[in-house]
Amino acid sequence: MSATIDHEPLLPAEEDALDAYSRVVVSVAERVSPSIGSLRVMRRSRSGRVPAGAGSAVALTPDGFMLTSAHVVSGSGRSGRVAFVDGRELGFEVVGLDRLSDLAVLRADGDALEPAVLGEAERLRVGQLVVAIGNPNGFAGSVTAGVVSALGRSLPARSGRTVRYIDNVIQTDAALNPGNSGGALVDSRGKVVGVNTAVAGVGLGLAVPINTATRQIIGALMRDGRVRRAYIGIAGGPRPLPPQARVRLGRKAALEIVEVAEGSPAQRAGLRPEDLIVELGGRPVERADDVQRLMNDAAIGRPLPLRALRGDRWLDLELVPGELSS
Repeated sequence: MSATIDHEPLLPAEEDALDAYSRVVVSVAERVSPSIGSLRVMRRSRSGRVPAGAGSAVALTPDGFMLTSAHVVSGSGRSGRVAFVDGRELGFEVVGLDRLSDLAVLRADGDALEPAVLGEAERLRVGQLVVAIGNPNGFAGSVTAGVVSALGRSLPARSGRTVRYIDNVIQTDAALNPGNSGGALVDSRGKVVGVNTAVAGVGLGLAVPINTATRQIIGALMRDGRVRRAYIGIAGGPRPLPPQARVRLGRKAALEIVEVAEGSPAQRAGLRPEDLIVELGGRPVERADDVQRLMNDAAIGRPLPLRALRGDRWLDLELVPGELSS
């Protein structure tokens, strides 16, 4: 005896919604897939060039510049081949990478790439449709769709002993797998709003956003092959302000200094462990991210006013950031 399963027919509105969703995903895939390359990364060894990994990359310009994740191509002597959905395969070299943003720029040996259009991640909303295009597990041109699950996440990135947090990371439930790193996270208009970088858990992926800060990083990598950053030489974390300071400043927290590096700009300015930084460069400081955002190349060697609380004493100091060495 065989069982029958009754399927309720879709209502016209449901059919329209499904068709609209499909049309968007298909349109985005057709528009952006030609701009996505599948990377085979090689490294130099004593026996010649050997495989060192795989990933994805996004074409930025017709003359060969491509964007990917730094961890995909990090290491000395990395180069390789990039394949496109039209069957072309080109060699590539690493132009520059920045481990602290997990972004890298490549140059492919070609002059007829189809560049993707970069969008603006700041305009994303939770629940918005996004499409991930890349090469998971070596399957070139794979497309997965989902929604923005959360915004404003932070992702730690390390270069040597330096650890920074990538701000405003995009969390999505579009399926990501090994090989997706460096590929595009695209909005419904076909604009790249993020670079897929990590799998956060079952059904959750993370992408570095395309915004003003990352555009500057991409430009610096294309132009100079590196990113210059300022540093002040402290380690710290958020701490609640004492009641009187909370009333005076109109906020609840400040950045407590836990450690001051020997010979650092912070030590030269007179800062000590347990000082509470409440303002830097005229901007309020409540956590490490607030200081980190100011540490760009424009801050190197430029005096910044700093206000701190040491016990019950208010300190007004001048801090001159140095350049962070990689």
